[in-house]
Amino acid sequence: MRRFYVRELRVDDTTCVISGSEARHISKVLRMRPGDRFILMDGKGARFRAVIEAVSSRDVSARIEMRMPDPSPSPVTIIVCQAVLKSRSMDYLVQKTSELGVERICLFFSERTVPRFDPERLSKKMRHWEEIAISAAKQCGRAVPVKIDMPGSFGALLKKYRGMDAMKVILWEEERSGSLKMFLRSSPRLPGTFVGIVGPEGGFSREEIRSATDAGFVSACLGERILRAETAAITLAAIVQYELGDFE
Repeated sequence: MRRFYVRELRVDDTTCVISGSEARHISKVLRMRPGDRFILMDGKGARFRAVIEAVSSRDVSARIEMRMPDPSPSPVTIIVCQAVLKSRSMDYLVQKTSELGVERICLFFSERTVPRFDPERLSKKMRHWEEIAISAAKQCGRAVPVKIDMPGSFGALLKKYRGMDAMKVILWEEERSGSLKMFLRSSPRLPGTFVGIVGPEGGFSREEIRSATDAGFVSACLGERILRAETAAITLAAIVQYELGDFE
């Protein structure tokens, strides 16, 4: 059943008017008509089955039939901390980590981060990434889109997670004493929250790795392969879901 996203949808609503890009997608692209059923998502976890009552050139009127059961939560909350990447790589990362069930993407600027944005352009980028997250949520059926935090400094990121009781890893291609798989399988901590840091295209400096380990992160690698930054983040999420999450 098709899924659509409506902001500020109230649980006690019996009808809903869909406008903007979602309405155009329903009427112009999918050519849905009165009587067609679909799923409405409010972005906060609630999902409703609805039926189209009327379609106009500007909006779609629908009647809400029932609230759908909430999906089962993943056994592990995955937070990916990602150094800001170039546009296409960043878009791809947001889309795929969202599909893999990542709860939050915390963006940051590190020593070797290439993209730098002025406040206006960064605001536009955030809106763009949020739209990608919403689209990915509809595609994969997750109830709430992945949350994306405004980028800050690497130091601020470490300070934020320093005292958190969680499994914490920083991926570093030069690490040779332990892999992510070894860490996950040897950790005595029960699955709860996992925080993984992935660097920029140029990787982390040794000083940044020392700062991360001082903040409680374990340095780990993904084996012998040197992956692109966006591939590393996606691989990280997939491995954690397989070992601790809902890949059964």
